Amino acid sequence: MTEMQQRTRRVLVLGATGGIGSAVARGLLRRGWQVRALNRNAATAAQAEPAFDWRQGDAMNADDVRTAAEGVDLIVHAVNPPGYRNWGTLVLPMLDNTIAAAKATGARILLPGTIYNFGRDAFPVLTEDAPQNPDTDKGLIRREMERRLKDASEAGVGVIIVRAGDFFGPGAANNWFSQGLIKPGRALGAISYPGREGIGHQWAYLPDVAETMIRLVERAEDLPPFAVYHMRGFLDRNGTEMIAAIRRVVGKPALPVRAFPWWLIDLASPFVPLFRELRKMRYLWREPLRMPNERLLAVLGEEPHTPIDEAVATTLVGLGCLNAPRALPQGIAAG
Repeated sequence: MTEMQQRTRRVLVLGATGGIGSAVARGLLRRGWQVRALNRNAATAAQAEPAFDWRQGDAMNADDVRTAAEGVDLIVHAVNPPGYRNWGTLVLPMLDNTIAAAKATGARILLPGTIYNFGRDAFPVLTEDAPQNPDTDKGLIRREMERRLKDASEAGVGVIIVRAGDFFGPGAANNWFSQGLIKPGRALGAISYPGREGIGHQWAYLPDVAETMIRLVERAEDLPPFAVYHMRGFLDRNGTEMIAAIRRVVGKPALPVRAFPWWLIDLASPFVPLFRELRKMRYLWREPLRMPNERLLAVLGEEPHTPIDEAVATTLVGLGCLNAPRALPQGIAAG
């Protein structure tokens, strides 16, 4: 065993109430890590997840982050402004605080990456080292985040970045699956699909993403200082396979599919920040995309992968669209 494996390992999670942050935190807790989490309302957060060591503070406050990071081996930077608001003023300062804390404590940084920092010129086969020429302001910020982390790695901070497709899962609320394809909290009467048949799309099941990140953390000492990996996830090869999986899970082979109302997004985007950002990301539904995972396989040997019907069923149960376990098709687990 390594020294880190022999002693109790500690992690600070920024964004522990979010989908990916909470999934990684719970996974590390099951592995025996002590999980510390920073939150602006720690007392309330502790009621929802009492197993974490909640610390009162704000990711925008450098002293709060530095104090919370004392003695940790890893900082999970999974914090984002809600609703696509104030990205330009909040995202980079929060990351700078994480980098400063990591430099002061010797902790490694784990970042859930995105594909927003890539533009159309990197498609349709998106590799880890593809040129980053983003088409959006959010993409520019994401590119700058990775540049700052690369600089930090050259200054001695270990960095792990895992990029994946569109998240879906029982604890993932702010994503295309739960906000575009279906309506949470009700039985499905139809599917709304933002893309079109023939255009491949990359999906990532949140528990699989979290497990991948944790396995990489467990092998951190064998990774390069700046370690970036892509997940293959679930590749919908022609824009119909996710729809087919949803139909199978709910037992409705003729469940209607409607075109996503892009016209409404266009009309309301000047007034609604979320719609404005969704409109900018439309190219991700118009361009085919595939993310090879050979680099990840070379390290882990395999990519954690939940069968798509099981992943969709668990997601729909978690979103209140499907009863469990009675309503699940035979052979599909509820969780």
